[in-house]
Amino acid sequence: MSELPLLAQKLDASDELAPLRDRFVLDTASDDAAGAEGVYLDGNSLGALPANVPDRVADVIRRQWGELRIRSWEESGWWTAPERIGDRIAPLVGAAPGQVVVGDSTSVNVFKALVAAIRMADAGRDELLVDATTFPTDGYIAESAARLTGRTLRPVTPAEVPAALGDRTAAVLLNHVDYRTGRLHDLPGLTAAIHAAGALAVWDLCHSAGALPVGLDEHGVDLAVGCTYKYLNGGPGSPAYLYVRHELQDRFDSPLPGWNSHAEPFGMSPAYTPAAGAVRGRVGTPDILSLLALDAALDVWDGVSLTAVRAKSLALTDFFLRCVAEYTEPGRVECVTPERHAERGSQIALRCADAGEVMKRLIARGVVGDFRHPDVLRFGFTPLYVGFRDVERAARVLGEELA
Repeated sequence: MSELPLLAQKLDASDELAPLRDRFVLDTASDDAAGAEGVYLDGNSLGALPANVPDRVADVIRRQWGELRIRSWEESGWWTAPERIGDRIAPLVGAAPGQVVVGDSTSVNVFKALVAAIRMADAGRDELLVDATTFPTDGYIAESAARLTGRTLRPVTPAEVPAALGDRTAAVLLNHVDYRTGRLHDLPGLTAAIHAAGALAVWDLCHSAGALPVGLDEHGVDLAVGCTYKYLNGGPGSPAYLYVRHELQDRFDSPLPGWNSHAEPFGMSPAYTPAAGAVRGRVGTPDILSLLALDAALDVWDGVSLTAVRAKSLALTDFFLRCVAEYTEPGRVECVTPERHAERGSQIALRCADAGEVMKRLIARGVVGDFRHPDVLRFGFTPLYVGFRDVERAARVLGEELA
């Protein structure tokens, strides 16, 4: 009999983050073992619902909108919510206040950041580098930004970036964690190399923020974007964020100047004058309902150490790999996520020929991950609510379905 279930219990008992699980809504799944809880390993696509969000959103709808109505722009703080909530996200990405604004989608913010970076680059820098392994939308937007600004787009892998940099490079768009494999890229080293070449670094943090320390200020990142519905648990379609380093804010020239980023938004001037600071990243009227749902969701981070989150993330993924190795036949799956901690995000990707069908069977048994074409099983580990018994059960069910 395997010792892994007992070990999982011991690891859960000593887990300092285990009490945070009660801050989320997690269901019970029907499975072979009566009363076994469902295992949610897809928080890298959509985070679980924080338990305090429904009542907060109900207040926004019933009181702030229903009773105060337009007065809520001032009395309920709606107007300043993008910057206020940005300052709540800032510590989670290693940024001082005043550099993060929340609003729009990740895609829109990638466009704003890239075009602004190109506009800030020195004259004569006519090449844009983009992560060739990036999430497709980032690549689409980079190609469009290059066409709009008359630059040449050059896709390269993150490992190829240092050799590809030169005096033609205007900006580089990279993902901190590869969405398919979970590979963690070297943000400090690559940012330093980009700066040494005289270019600007733009980072996509969708698969790292809330799962591990990022250190935007510490490492001198110029611009960064990220979503809030994965590890930040903001809800489906919750607004993304844009980081603009303090030193660049007076040069940040948004390609989408809207009335919300005007120095005098209610002056209704036909001429655009940008506001000071990160507010320049705003465009139009904020999506208040989803924005304030995100605000409530961020309460789960109160008192949470990102160092502890990272340590548990690595422990969870290590334990999962150990369990998979014991519960599955040799050669049945191949791990495509790096084993080295310095190169691993908070997910494990396993390759197997019938991955799509396998994932359907796992979900039917209450183990929820996701499938990435053509042959990848992807499991995300959110340390705030995933425990070691979850991990052991997920690997055990996986082994049974692969047998």
